[in-house]
Amino acid sequence: MERVLTSDEVSAEFEAWQGKVRGTNISPTSLLATDYLNHFNEIIMLLGMVASMPELVEVCRGWRPKAYVEHFRDSGFSDKELAIAAYDWVPARFKGPFEEVIGQMDKVAASALEQLAAAQSDGDDALLAVKAAEASRLLQHLHDCASAVIHGSDAAMSQADIDAFLRA
Repeated sequence: MERVLTSDEVSAEFEAWQGKVRGTNISPTSLLATDYLNHFNEIIMLLGMVASMPELVEVCRGWRPKAYVEHFRDSGFSDKELAIAAYDWVPARFKGPFEEVIGQMDKVAASALEQLAAAQSDGDDALLAVKAAEASRLLQHLHDCASAVIHGSDAAMSQADIDAFLRA
């Protein structure tokens, strides 16, 4: 049977992890790494270019969500093993909002890709450009929220704003 750590033990272990990540690209405040957001930078950039290059929709449709640990397993990030191990020690006050905003980003990207496919199949380049730009802006805003959490904030975008985009 696994022993449950006391709050003092958890606090001591967290402090130990803060020391382990100092001097790396992993936040000692949250134990999260901004490198994970590079996965989203790709789709944000591609969506931003769809208006002038509609053929990029096909490239966009190849993008898939990746969980935090999966991203680091597949990455060349120099501290990837440390980022993976530290993830188990991310305090709930950061992990909850972080996972929430990442879930929102995954939903927005999936919805955007469906909307782009529909606009493309209708041959509506104007709608395609508008939907791609909207999605890019919303994903950038969510990216900024995720970055803020990584750096120690517990801010997130409201679900009402996300839902409004997904219904559009």
